[in-house]
Amino acid sequence: MSPATVKNLLSRFLPPLALMGLIYFLSAQSDLNSGLGTIDLIGRKILHATEYGVLFGLWWRAFNWRAPLAAAAIAILWAASDEYHQLSVQGRHGTPVDVLIDSTGVLIAWLLIRWRRAGA
Repeated sequence: MSPATVKNLLSRFLPPLALMGLIYFLSAQSDLNSGLGTIDLIGRKILHATEYGVLFGLWWRAFNWRAPLAAAAIAILWAASDEYHQLSVQGRHGTPVDVLIDSTGVLIAWLLIRWRRAGA
């Protein structure tokens, strides 16, 4: 492989892989609760939807905007594996509802990206 090819592959695939690593790292933390009650809960759910929307967008970009279903599948499967991982972390719990919230973030990102690309 030429250096240009390697650079291209890294610039496309490193960002989604790095975000997946960050998500895994944060999921391994025993307690991310700020103590703000409902505000904390809603804020974390919005953040979750956003991070999985970004993950979807990064994967779609990595696939040169050609495979949105594959990008969505990777993001949603990562969300499910993240919730499963949290089952083994003391102080955390994984739920199917959180996978649904993360999947909603993927859907919203998909719609926003399509809307933006259609107008460009």
